[in-house]
Amino acid sequence: MSEDALSKQWREKGMQYVRAINEFVERGRKIGWDKNGKEPEDDRESMANDVLDAVRRANQLSEIDDLRERFPPAYAPFIDLLEENGQTIEPVAFLSDGRIALRIGAPYEDGRVVVINDILIQDVPGIITFGRSPDRRYFAIAKTTGVEILDGWQGPRVCDLGWPTGLEGAPDGYKMQRIEGVPAVTRLIPFPDGERVLLVSSSGIFVLTRSRAVRLDSNSERLREHFDWLKQEYPDDPLEMHIDMDHGAVSPNGKLIAVGSQDSSHLIYNDQYELVGDIGNLSEYPHYAIFSSDGGLIAFNSCHLYDGETVGVPTSLLPGLKTEPYELDDRLVKLGPAARVYAGVYRNDEFIIGDAYGYLRAFDRLGKFRWQHFIGSSVGDIDVSPDGKQLVVTTYAGFLCILDMDTGEQDPFAIGTATHRERRRWLFWKKEPKPLIW
Repeated sequence: MSEDALSKQWREKGMQYVRAINEFVERGRKIGWDKNGKEPEDDRESMANDVLDAVRRANQLSEIDDLRERFPPAYAPFIDLLEENGQTIEPVAFLSDGRIALRIGAPYEDGRVVVINDILIQDVPGIITFGRSPDRRYFAIAKTTGVEILDGWQGPRVCDLGWPTGLEGAPDGYKMQRIEGVPAVTRLIPFPDGERVLLVSSSGIFVLTRSRAVRLDSNSERLREHFDWLKQEYPDDPLEMHIDMDHGAVSPNGKLIAVGSQDSSHLIYNDQYELVGDIGNLSEYPHYAIFSSDGGLIAFNSCHLYDGETVGVPTSLLPGLKTEPYELDDRLVKLGPAARVYAGVYRNDEFIIGDAYGYLRAFDRLGKFRWQHFIGSSVGDIDVSPDGKQLVVTTYAGFLCILDMDTGEQDPFAIGTATHRERRRWLFWKKEPKPLIW
């Protein structure tokens, strides 16, 4: 089949599938999924390798200008290729000059940090990972020796912070195992004062300061209970703390810290590291937290498998707020659709979250649905450009997508309800010699 014929068939079948799946999703939202019938299938899997070859040729010849028009990107036809090619991309961040910084690889892997400048990619050596403050000013740079806080991307160094030992908060009489080397960093979030960093890791959640590290994920009593259980169930194992689904966020003014993990509730601390809120999870496991840009609302997500629930907590109720798990307190608000949330941003007056199903979904502060847009695979991270006009999204399938927001025209090849149009997609695939622009 010629490339022109391949393009024609790919486009025709793609448009048919997108129309059918959008109708299916809209009908399911209205009448319920149990009454919705069989989900349409994308039958282009047999074309996937040929289309990927066309993408490779376009990159080799630097003929990418009309590539998306000839072969609109898709997810479902490439699922069989993702097991050996897909990889985590997180974190990701728009820089002030329009470039995009990202880390390729899961937190527990030896990944690499790169910067995208239009169609060029530049490695940033010597960095394990990075994070940015809520006000976008400060960057935390993880190195083997510790964490540097910089004023701007690759800007002047403000201070150096050491890694935690893992012994922080150790109860008396218990010999804890030290953290060997650098913890597997899930998130680094500098505070707006440029003096501290929230470290989220599977070894624990800490605030790093110039003089010490403060553990937030567990108090001494909880550590004692955990170690007593370890001694009974696994007497030969060292006494160490390991948490799953670790997550955290810092409020825009740095006065509040929201954290949690699989075995906790939704926890809120003030900037003196005092617990000021203990919010019961609505689904099984706490999984994600994000502040609104004015700091007035915290969205907490808890999950079970791919589903989950998100609750909004007004910060005006702090300190002293405590609610029970699995019960929606009438002072709080249920937000968004049922989903397991992996990433989020707040733009204008809406939360935009990325979920386990590969959707971006937006809802307002009262939980009213705004729009949704499908990328594919679980979302890794999201960031919005400083002017709010673009969104960058990464996934566990090794995709990085750049979207133009609110174009006023829906893309006929996009699954969803939004008028956002994907400008560019990068494939950071393990078995490709170099990243591919699509």
